[in-house]
Amino acid sequence: MVKHQPLQVYEKQVFVSFVTGIYGCRWKRYQRSQEDSSRWECTWFIILCSSFFLLLFWAYFWLVAQNDFNEFNWSVYNRSGEWRDETIPILASTTVGFSYITFLMILALFHISLGQQMNLYWVHKIGVLATLITTISGVVTVDDIWGDEWDILLVSLQSTAPFLHIGALATVTAISWLVAGYVVRRERSNFHVMVLLIYIVILLALYLAPLTFTCPCIMDRHSLRPRPDIIGRRGAPMLAPENTMVSFNRALQHGASSLEADVTISVDGVPFLMRDRTLRRTTDVSKVFPARQHDDASFFNWTEIRSLNAGQWFLESDPYWTVETLTARDRSRIGNQTVCSLVEMLRLAARANSSALLDIRKPPPEHPRYRSWFMDTLWAVQKAGISQKRVRTVTWTPDTDRGRVRGLQQTANEKLSVEEIRQRGITSLTLHYSKASHKDIQEYLANNVSVTVYPVNDPWLLSVLWCSGVPSVSSDAPQVLQKVPYPIWLMSQNAYNFIWITSDLVSLAVVIGIFCFQKWRMSGMQNYNPEQIMLSAVTRQSSRDVNIMKEKLIFSELNNGLSSTEELSLYPENGYARYSDGGVSD
Repeated sequence: MVKHQPLQVYEKQVFVSFVTGIYGCRWKRYQRSQEDSSRWECTWFIILCSSFFLLLFWAYFWLVAQNDFNEFNWSVYNRSGEWRDETIPILASTTVGFSYITFLMILALFHISLGQQMNLYWVHKIGVLATLITTISGVVTVDDIWGDEWDILLVSLQSTAPFLHIGALATVTAISWLVAGYVVRRERSNFHVMVLLIYIVILLALYLAPLTFTCPCIMDRHSLRPRPDIIGRRGAPMLAPENTMVSFNRALQHGASSLEADVTISVDGVPFLMRDRTLRRTTDVSKVFPARQHDDASFFNWTEIRSLNAGQWFLESDPYWTVETLTARDRSRIGNQTVCSLVEMLRLAARANSSALLDIRKPPPEHPRYRSWFMDTLWAVQKAGISQKRVRTVTWTPDTDRGRVRGLQQTANEKLSVEEIRQRGITSLTLHYSKASHKDIQEYLANNVSVTVYPVNDPWLLSVLWCSGVPSVSSDAPQVLQKVPYPIWLMSQNAYNFIWITSDLVSLAVVIGIFCFQKWRMSGMQNYNPEQIMLSAVTRQSSRDVNIMKEKLIFSELNNGLSSTEELSLYPENGYARYSDGGVSD
């Protein structure tokens, strides 16, 4: 008679091997463990979670910041002196990093769900740390060169908050499976109770979060105001070089009702259109006047300015990835563009029966036209033959200079109270979207103060401002806004309340059901006995929980010693272990 050694026969667990193999390079069964993870590995899990949430925030920021990509590139240009699209490497690295961290996060959650000990592979640890450090560096850099852009996060929530709430609610509800499996145990500790309380607080906060939402598009559709007028900001700079005649024509062709331009005064008193302080970015001044390429644009005379090419840079740098869409005729026309004068732009606006918004840059004190810039501007308006009532000026000057621009409609570029607006005699405001809250807009409109908001390039921002009642918006992308005939979403308050309450109730029911199921499941496992395990092994394929109980049973018998009349034997032909009375013969 031969007595066989106790042996456990395992079924293949391909999915578990896949999860533990990729996460911790533990492909073999003997490398895995179902014991609690060490504190060191729990720390790495916390680092992984921190990286995930930081990258989630970072990715969302760049998603909504698409509205201001042009402003970001311009800010970088002002620091580096080189114009290039810096958003491409940022978006590429963010996509790769977020995908990688999200994949590891899913594997970690599977470890928890399957009861496997977490052991992050050292290569992944390096990757997680590198991703975390890179993201933190990116946040610090953006805060340094583009700190005002963080405001777009709060503005975007006016459009995305209801949808983010539903997504967050679904995610936290799904996580209840892991939380319930962790806390519904007989050997509870204070830490288990703390985890449960934290989860309940987060869940209740999500249930009540809509009480804090301010979404202009949650309104009665009958109260929706007319579509805001679109102002072509520097024309249509994504389709043609900014502040050129081709650009302004393109803006009018794509539905712009008004044109906006940046005005600079030349040394001989001719107002011309230029956004930058110098001529380097948008002209070939470095070739024509290489020794003066860093000089202020206002210190060139009109003859010198007119001799520069203002379109070739657009074809060479392709700042918005749109050059390939141009026809050969368009490229030829753009390549021959010169710097546009204010008179030319105003004449185009007069022929199109549109208005103009002029952002005038006052010359420096040493400039010959420092005292007469306002007269030069007024002369250009009169020469163009456009009604002064259709020309608004934004002057970055004190009130003493503002009053000198006689006969022109004046707008302030700063947020003012209604009393200040009346005292200054201003009829309109031109505000950055981050400064124009829904409440402020309603107050201005109630007091007959027109509001223009800039820059508005994405449909979601146009929709928010449309629902807020803004009369006009200034955009770098009129061709994009032309395709938005109605707000992206519009919902009555009653409809949203129904969705909100229903989703909360469904989530609550699912969470309670999961906790009850996990409680019943754990109680069933605790009631297993050896006879039930043997029967389960014979009659059906054993589950993971039954396998665990088998292992505990076998090794507990090994530790306690086996009697001569009760030995554990292996029947290979059946593929399972069982007890037999009296031993086993070959």
